[in-house]
Amino acid sequence: MLVLEDSWVWDFWLADTGREWHLFYLRAPRSLGDPDLRHRHARVGHAVSVDLRQWEIRGDALTPGDPGAFDDTATWTGSVVRGDDGSWRMFYTGMSARGGAYIQRIGVAVSEDLDAWRKHPAGAVLAPDPRWYERHGDSSWPGDAWRDPWVFRDPGGDGWHMLVTARANHGPVDDRGVIGHARSADLARWEVMPPLSAPGSGFGHLEASQVEVVAGRPVLVFSCKNIELGGARARSGSPGGVWAVAAPSLLGPFDTANARLLADERLFAGRIVTDRSGQPLLLAFLNGGDARFFVGALSDPIPVGWQAGTLTLGEAAPPTAVP
Repeated sequence: MLVLEDSWVWDFWLADTGREWHLFYLRAPRSLGDPDLRHRHARVGHAVSVDLRQWEIRGDALTPGDPGAFDDTATWTGSVVRGDDGSWRMFYTGMSARGGAYIQRIGVAVSEDLDAWRKHPAGAVLAPDPRWYERHGDSSWPGDAWRDPWVFRDPGGDGWHMLVTARANHGPVDDRGVIGHARSADLARWEVMPPLSAPGSGFGHLEASQVEVVAGRPVLVFSCKNIELGGARARSGSPGGVWAVAAPSLLGPFDTANARLLADERLFAGRIVTDRSGQPLLLAFLNGGDARFFVGALSDPIPVGWQAGTLTLGEAAPPTAVP
């Protein structure tokens, strides 16, 4: 477990060197008092582990940009991959507060050692394409939805793909959440593509998405809170949390209407990682599941596996209290 005395910890992503895991996570000072304020004060922390349980804290990886930059308010969720040139690239969400809205764009930073990062001088590298995606002001949905880039190599070796938290430009306002998609041949030039899922699946947005192969089966994992569910899923009173759905390939298409709850809202922004023994595990941040109490810490790993075609946790979720 990763608990910081002076900072809340929430969304995170990992880079595996083969010897150790580098954890990159959002953090903001607990001295803010109100956990909801953390989103406007987020920066990317960094820690290292050899077992996914004990973590050595390193210096911050990314901090907000200068005034006027696309990330001048906060740096949000991303992912890290190693390019063919050997350099590591962190694709991350830059947030800029404009007129009460959180405008979100995708940026990139480069590192040779996973410790020192330099942002791309041109700023944002990806914005939503209105042919398929809603932009801020297109509906009554509060804020923007173009964040949480998850980058992975094409399964056939033909370039790279990015999944993005996005919203379709049509359908009921509360039910437009989709898995946005972009692709690149070289990690430098990106083309926005149509979404890999359809709106109307019961989600206002699908946060912190990830695709992974678990026991030979591709699976999409994402998160959505109860208050951001849409359509029939919202009317049913379903809890929120971490969701999963099996997929025909890492590129979908993703039938998110059939997504099932993997962990309730006590856990959030879950990521699947395979340990050195080959065991697939879920890491997530401890949310608390109670508006009056936000934990803000990283869980210990929880085994996952398939049961009757549904991804499930191998043991009970951890308690919501920080030890």
